[in-house]
Amino acid sequence: MLLRRVIGDALRARRQAQHRTLREVSTAANVSLGYLSEIERGQKEASSELLAAICEALGAALSEVLRDVSDTLATSEDLPRVLVPVGAPESGSTSEAGPEPAGPSAPEARLSRGAPKAKVSADAKLSVAVRHDGPLRTTLRATRNPREVVYAA
Repeated sequence: MLLRRVIGDALRARRQAQHRTLREVSTAANVSLGYLSEIERGQKEASSELLAAICEALGAALSEVLRDVSDTLATSEDLPRVLVPVGAPESGSTSEAGPEPAGPSAPEARLSRGAPKAKVSADAKLSVAVRHDGPLRTTLRATRNPREVVYAA
């Protein structure tokens, strides 16, 4: 997971929660609209000075934004224990009969074609939902009470 993408997601979430446009925030932070957009999309690294200016324009303390980023990273570090790539055997599920046949199971096959589908996994601390919107768009929504983190690919 790229730090610049998580920082961009945190900044965008704060801006959108305030119902503000990129233009409003970029003007207040004295940064070009295009550059702020690239930062929010995780395509550019923001310097500490620029990050502080953007946070000030959003009315947020830099420490608050970095705390959100830290929480998101901590959640993502928990995800490998919850999610297993399609077709990969789950840990501890080896059988004496040998490997399972290649190819997705019936639920995974339904997820990979047709209309958008969702798959949810949850335990006491972490809930994960995967929505396949098409061959090039998948959204992963992870919730660790009470925070929610969204990944799109």
